[in-house]
Amino acid sequence: MPGLLCMSVPAWKKLTRALPKNKTEETRTIPTNLKRQIIRERGYVHRELLLEEVAEFEYKPHACSKSYRMVVVRKNISKEQGEERLIDEIRYFFYISNDLPGVSSEEIVFGCNDRCDQENLIAQLSGGVRSLCAPVDNLESNWAYMVITSIAWNLKAWATLLTPVDPKHEQEHRAEKKRLLTMEYRTFLSVFIHVPC
Repeated sequence: MPGLLCMSVPAWKKLTRALPKNKTEETRTIPTNLKRQIIRERGYVHRELLLEEVAEFEYKPHACSKSYRMVVVRKNISKEQGEERLIDEIRYFFYISNDLPGVSSEEIVFGCNDRCDQENLIAQLSGGVRSLCAPVDNLESNWAYMVITSIAWNLKAWATLLTPVDPKHEQEHRAEKKRLLTMEYRTFLSVFIHVPC
């Protein structure tokens, strides 16, 4: 993209991600990384994220009357094969936003990352319940088939919402609810539907 190539070096800012909720900054003894050693011995390609930077610019598509904020994340990834250091990979991720100017580019990136579970939902709808593979011949029938299969997918979510949480065993019950919510539909089908039948 020509706009991206023209961006000066100061336009890029380091993107710092927060630690996951279950991790702390406490120092601990790091175990020997056997996986990395095996990768080197067998000559596999190893990639490791070195740095993330973020920048933004204004972008106006040809067919649009208004411009949008284009937020770009640049990832610098080191690449090794066996004992040899290869040329680093640079990958770019683009986010188009029409958010208010008060929202920082970092917040836009983190907000999009939080919503990326939707891709898993689409994959489950197309592969798990097969709602996007309608075997019928017209639009109305396809729509009805998709709605019916989406309701089957919602059964899993409803089962999660209806699972009671007892205060005595709250931690175990919440873990069970989370397991049920993140369970793939085929597993849900075999554990909860096929077994009772």
